[in-house]
Amino acid sequence: MVDWGNTTVLLTGGTGSFGQRMAARLWRMGAGRVVVYSRDELKQHEMRQRYPDGPGSPARYFIGDIRDRDRLMMALRGVDVVIHAAALKQVVASEYNPFEAIKTNVLGAQNLIEAAIERGVQKVIALSTDKAVNPVNLYGATKLCAEKLFQSGNAYAGGGVTRFSVVRYGNVVGSRGSVVPFFRAKRETGKIPITDPRMTRFWITLDEAVDLVLRALETMRGGEIYVPKIPSIRVVDLAEAIAPGCRQEIVGIRPGEKLHETLISEEEARHAVDAGDHYLILPEAWWAERGWDGEALPEGFRYSSDTNDRWLSVEELREMTEGAHALV
Repeated sequence: MVDWGNTTVLLTGGTGSFGQRMAARLWRMGAGRVVVYSRDELKQHEMRQRYPDGPGSPARYFIGDIRDRDRLMMALRGVDVVIHAAALKQVVASEYNPFEAIKTNVLGAQNLIEAAIERGVQKVIALSTDKAVNPVNLYGATKLCAEKLFQSGNAYAGGGVTRFSVVRYGNVVGSRGSVVPFFRAKRETGKIPITDPRMTRFWITLDEAVDLVLRALETMRGGEIYVPKIPSIRVVDLAEAIAPGCRQEIVGIRPGEKLHETLISEEEARHAVDAGDHYLILPEAWWAERGWDGEALPEGFRYSSDTNDRWLSVEELREMTEGAHALV
């Protein structure tokens, strides 16, 4: 178990949607110190108004970029746990700026791994995405590379204390850049653009994502990928929930988009287990620990948004999205 009262946590991408929700949860849990690490001084200033730092406060704010290894080394002094949420995550932006996506998502991951090992950080959890599974766009490819780096980081740590694991989940309700605010803005026109009426996606709330990360930090051994059991949505149902009565206009799938998303591929399922409320994809490397609890998945198992056994209705989606603007 993590002794949160005596633990210092560093959140990369700490001013993002997930980072802010995670920081708030850690402060409520009584974490000893929570360092918000990001490169946006305005967002840090705004966050500081709600969660002040200074004497007696567990909050700390650290301007820095994960591309800057020296700055990471400075930020990681005395840190016990790292939650890595920093990334360039916009599919279209990554396609247009591929070098920038690689510098942040791949080389930034390498910087963090090396710095965490050198500083003796105990646990590092990296956030990943369903787009890392059989990627068809650069963003997904960079996140797949990052997953592999964090798994292999355990081998680089050798006999040291540092352990690395990954959480992988789908679209987050109301996060910045999600389709929810986009649909909400478009409903004023009376028309909602739909890429394809067959499109499905996995759906998770910010609080569920935070719960998954905290559970992983309590149970991780190193090298595993945590995958939550979450519902799917039909994009046409989401549009109806946010903009009832609006005409849905089919505009076609954009470059780099999938019709459906996958959280566990059939190949990964052969070394994954059902651990109750989540799945665990286990590392196959010779150095990895063995003996995780859980049931082996059936032959041919594949966890995809279109074959999911849990679906959110229009009514459930409406209830979730009505308060999405207040999630952070």
